[in-house]
Amino acid sequence: MASTDARGETDADPREAFRALPSVDEALREPGLAALAEGRDRELMLALVRDRIDAWRAEILAGELDAAGVAERIAVGQLTSEVRAAIGREDAKGIRSVINATGVVLHTGLGRAPVHPEVAQEMARAAAGYCLLEVDRATGQRNQRDGRLGELLARLTGAEDGIVVNNNAAAVLITLQTFARGGEAVVSRGELVEIGGSFRVPDVMTRAGVDLVEVGTTNRTRIADYRGAVTDRTGILLKVHRSNFRVVGFTEETGGDEIGALGRELGVPTANDLGSGLLELAGARPLDMLGGEPLVKQAVAEGVDVVMFSGDKLLGGPQAGLIVGKREVVQQIRKNPTYRAMRCDKATIAGLEKTLELYLEGRADEIPSRAMMLASTDEILPRAQELAAQFADIDGLEVEVALDRSQPGSGSAPDIYLDTYVVRVAARGRSAASFADALRDGTPCVFARIQDDRVLFDPRTLLPGEERELVAAIRAAL
Repeated sequence: MASTDARGETDADPREAFRALPSVDEALREPGLAALAEGRDRELMLALVRDRIDAWRAEILAGELDAAGVAERIAVGQLTSEVRAAIGREDAKGIRSVINATGVVLHTGLGRAPVHPEVAQEMARAAAGYCLLEVDRATGQRNQRDGRLGELLARLTGAEDGIVVNNNAAAVLITLQTFARGGEAVVSRGELVEIGGSFRVPDVMTRAGVDLVEVGTTNRTRIADYRGAVTDRTGILLKVHRSNFRVVGFTEETGGDEIGALGRELGVPTANDLGSGLLELAGARPLDMLGGEPLVKQAVAEGVDVVMFSGDKLLGGPQAGLIVGKREVVQQIRKNPTYRAMRCDKATIAGLEKTLELYLEGRADEIPSRAMMLASTDEILPRAQELAAQFADIDGLEVEVALDRSQPGSGSAPDIYLDTYVVRVAARGRSAASFADALRDGTPCVFARIQDDRVLFDPRTLLPGEERELVAAIRAAL
């Protein structure tokens, strides 16, 4: 750093410091940086080196670095160290595998539902090569890419047909656009929800070219409210599940059966947006702990024209928006030109097909997200104890097993908590926050919870084999 006189003025000429800075090409010829650059994108290396030299230049302009300081940094290889750190940050960007030890099963930030290994295998197979996507095997003629999915959805839900788009927001948008563009959609005031990422039902209607008509009040809406709002501009009657909040007390809600009956009487299309949507079949253990999450089959049986729900939440498959209902209505949605912009790719379709086949084969409880939510404290306790025993062998850790609670996550059952056991860990001489930071920065990246200055690891969301990786990650973080 430049020295200063009594008046606070620097006695070094910044021009000397600027001349001491290497050019980007000179820096890349330095052995340490040259070794780092091997096998890497040259344009990226140029940008990273230029960025670090520019940062030093800014320090010189601020009077914080002189020529001697530049020479010292170069001598000790600081430029190489800074570029190496920048490469590490660059390599950590994008989608990377992580260990989810938070206990939040459908963690939006961590990719929601992990798919079944057989589903992942089918997705990889479809992505890696050619597949039967839009051609009929028997005739060689073109067909619908999600035709098989429509058949599987019909068998699972009791609907006449089904169609798939890239997420449930798209399912809502295309349904509104198909039946109410230039007209009105009637919705209960108590169902105008906002979910993650500031996704608001009224905003979706605006984008679909639909005018919103609110009926009822926040806590009470009757079928008479819907009837009174229908005009010759009414394009659809829409019911929306309040997936991420609850209205309690003096309440009244109009059921899908009433809305479906009114729509048939007045000749107005009807739809029910379930959000997550729960698909329960005979032979599968019910997810009773979710406390009244709407069932897809029940919603279909109530008689609305179409029901919309997610593929990557409670269903436990890849991200998708599933639309099931009356065949004629589903086909109208399929003919909407916007459908092409919202359709799923071959890997997603392959994954969804396999996920639905697992349900039909009576193997729904093997799906990871379902298995995690179904896990009882009796099943989790021995896993937590074994994990704690492995943690206890690591120097510098204080470890205990404690009763705690997990969450389903992703807006599903917002007031529901699942009893669990966690391993509470304190790293001696370090705060819980700095320990958690080190775990996230490591390889593999680990996400856990912080509570009362302890880092909590919940075995509920650990996938098979991740315990050993977690122990190694903790050792590395310390």
